[in-house]
Amino acid sequence: MATERLPMRKSREILRLKWAEGRRHRQIARALQVSVGTVSGVVRAAADAGLDWERVTALSEAELEGAIYGTARRALRTPLPEPAAMDLELKKPEVTLQLLHVEYRERHPDGYGYTQFCEHYRRWKRTQRVVMRQVHRAGEKLFTDFAGRTPHWIDPGTGEVHEAELFVAVLGASNLTYAEALESQRVPHWIAAHTRAVEYCAGVPAMVVPDQLKAAVTGPCRYEPRIQRTFEEWAQHYGTVILPARPAHPRDKAKVEAGVLVAERWILARLRHQRFFSLGELNGRIAELLEALNARVMRRYGKSRRALFDELERGALRALPEQRFTYAEWTRVKVSIDYHVQVDHAYYSVPYRLVGARLDARCAAATVELFHHGERVAAHARAGRRGQYRTDAAHMPSAHRQHHDWSPSRLIAWAAKIGPSTAALVEAILADRPHPEQGYRSCLGIMRLARGYGAERLEAAAARALAARARSYKHVESILKHGLDRLPARPTAAPSSTTPPAAAHEHIRGKDYYH
Repeated sequence: MATERLPMRKSREILRLKWAEGRRHRQIARALQVSVGTVSGVVRAAADAGLDWERVTALSEAELEGAIYGTARRALRTPLPEPAAMDLELKKPEVTLQLLHVEYRERHPDGYGYTQFCEHYRRWKRTQRVVMRQVHRAGEKLFTDFAGRTPHWIDPGTGEVHEAELFVAVLGASNLTYAEALESQRVPHWIAAHTRAVEYCAGVPAMVVPDQLKAAVTGPCRYEPRIQRTFEEWAQHYGTVILPARPAHPRDKAKVEAGVLVAERWILARLRHQRFFSLGELNGRIAELLEALNARVMRRYGKSRRALFDELERGALRALPEQRFTYAEWTRVKVSIDYHVQVDHAYYSVPYRLVGARLDARCAAATVELFHHGERVAAHARAGRRGQYRTDAAHMPSAHRQHHDWSPSRLIAWAAKIGPSTAALVEAILADRPHPEQGYRSCLGIMRLARGYGAERLEAAAARALAARARSYKHVESILKHGLDRLPARPTAAPSSTTPPAAAHEHIRGKDYYH
């Protein structure tokens, strides 16, 4: 077996106790706190070198080290394991140093022991320029971040310079790099970039490690960061896990830190003398430089990123799902008494039994889904204009029965306490809607106006709104806000025989409305 390398001070002391003092091996081992095998190895190596105690005292530490360990290696004539090859093997799933040593001894039965084998690899590891605390397994982690430097493009029409954000993603084991320019760091662009990154890798890693930026984390924390809701949904869709790096711990994401530096040097630096007139044109050039970057041979491994990816990670990544992720935003909403919720200035129905409940709304480009305690209770096509109602007849109470103490008759009865004009206005609002419940919201708004302006002014405003055929909460609020209810109503002139009467329409307010 190979002689364990000791400090020369301790090796010299072993030889002194053995040759000058005549101690037994076990006594020397106990005194110096080393193994008996180590004592035997040092003594045997020194004897093979033709040394005795008198000669040892005349040698310097460097000369003694060369005599003992150099002789041991020459006697063994066993090749050293290649540390770079060991490093690549350790990136593969389930591969350990112990397994590599077993395979090494199968090839070289008289080779190094496990301790020297590991020490040889660790000494090489310490000489590498980049210090990596983690062992990156194939298919395990994808590191993502934005570069500090930003590319730009020019609007050909105005000459305005638009700054873009450079998104960078790096696979842990192979260093395969993905980069693209984005409009911003906002959540939609962040999510879309991750989708294109896993598609570029043709597979999904077990974990995604981003920095704790706003698009990824809504509640930064060293121990339990709160993941942004849509980003978390993206991870569930692709069957991966979001594991944000700890704040102020760059070594948690050393791969992407190095990847950003490489992208800035080999992509952004190459663009410094070029001009682009659209974001698509800029990304087209970045894609070309990215392929060249991944094809470059890395001196550390003697292989390119693409070659290492094909060898190590392509087969270790999980398959992409059949459907691409559909981006959607989440918001918290409350069900009004008309069993509708307001999402992006439009209204969507839910089962009337949920009146007063708080729901989660998932808003995609074409659909709006509503969830109660994680269960979907409604889904609608997204409204095409502001103020539009999307009502499912199955969500209504049968025959518009009274529910939750509200009904059209109750609202009209309440309005009658203010005055006949208010009652007539509420009745007109309810009759004007395809379903009376769709007018509840406007009626409730008018109810609140009575608290701020008083019953007398509200009655006058309701009369003026009826005269102008303005049947909405906003019209009544505008009348009160501008004091139009306090102006005397002008009599309407009889229409001339040559002028046809104006058609009755809710959008024709009439001239009295503006007095």
